Amino acid sequence: MKVWLIGAYGIVSTTAMVGAKALEKGIIDKTGLVSELPPFKKISEYAPLEFEFGGHDIRPLPTAYDAVMEHWEMNRHFDRDILDKVGDELKKIKACRGTALNCGEGIKELGKIETLEDEGLTLREIVERIEKDIKSFADDETVVINVASTEPVPKFSEKYHTTIEGFEEMLDNDVKEFATASMLYAYVSLKLGLPYGNFTPSVGSSLPALKQLAEEKGVPHAGNDGKTGETLVKTTLAPMFAYRNLKILGWMSYNILGDYDGKVLSHRENKESKVISKDRVLEKIMGYSPYTITEIEYFPSLVDNKTAFDFIHFEGFLGTRMKFYFIWDGIDAIVAAPLILDIARFLLFAKKKGVSGVVKEMAFFFKSPMETDVVNTHEQFVMLKGWFEKLAEV
Repeated sequence: MKVWLIGAYGIVSTTAMVGAKALEKGIIDKTGLVSELPPFKKISEYAPLEFEFGGHDIRPLPTAYDAVMEHWEMNRHFDRDILDKVGDELKKIKACRGTALNCGEGIKELGKIETLEDEGLTLREIVERIEKDIKSFADDETVVINVASTEPVPKFSEKYHTTIEGFEEMLDNDVKEFATASMLYAYVSLKLGLPYGNFTPSVGSSLPALKQLAEEKGVPHAGNDGKTGETLVKTTLAPMFAYRNLKILGWMSYNILGDYDGKVLSHRENKESKVISKDRVLEKIMGYSPYTITEIEYFPSLVDNKTAFDFIHFEGFLGTRMKFYFIWDGIDAIVAAPLILDIARFLLFAKKKGVSGVVKEMAFFFKSPMETDVVNTHEQFVMLKGWFEKLAEV
């Protein structure tokens, strides 16, 4: 299968590429891949572990190999021997110039960038360029995944965002203030009939207009915001309090991280989307809103190590108040990269089974899943398993 990555030179994308090629060569085992669990063994009939990669990026690097070397030198997040054995394949992957339209000030933290809007292109010209790039790569077994940096919360327009006709009018009239990079990529993907997964908190395909387009084109899509670390623990642990009828009085989450992701999120407008995504899960699980503090701070020396300190204040029998603490210390790209491959495989499976529109059953992979309020990790896994098994039998 083919995977087109938005943000192809980022650490998650390049780590996914390294892992995919290492799997193909039998260098590593399948640890970390949800799609390789026993309930999903039939997925290899629809989406085998064979990948070809392309993508867009705004950093003008020669190839994906140059990008992964930059990340590896900073993080040393896997054995160098693995990279050496797959390096030739990564040298063949060169990203096309992308757009960073309305992606906020944080994007400047990526260093030198070159974007389509720098060329003075209109919205329509930008999407035409994106379409041309993707069409030159894509076939019937292609999936598009957004792994770019987090955008600020966009300005919503009833006129341009609620119907596909309005969205097209926005493009034709070059109304850039209501457009963002992620929605332009999602529009092109769905228009081309390619499944789209949004691994970021950015708006992506969640606009009503783009949901309409997906239904009209018969294309599956899923998102938003990959659930990989502290929120994964939160949505796994919070149900325990609900099952035991223990009242959560307050939950403090303090996240620190470095690398390019941390740099971008150090800007308030970019951080806002991420905080909203992380903060909503407790209310959905508990049915009420405990007092919450959610902070994300840039800590340069950590690079891709993401550390979260969580403090939970809860009330039990006889009104007695107690406390629970945990620390999550993970390497962000390592926990995220296999999910990119999983999401691509499940979306291709969905397409081959004739699924269209939002695949809410893939909520297991996301902090803010579309079209469902189920954020409990246990319930999400049961939902994913049931959905897959039912379709696999058809």
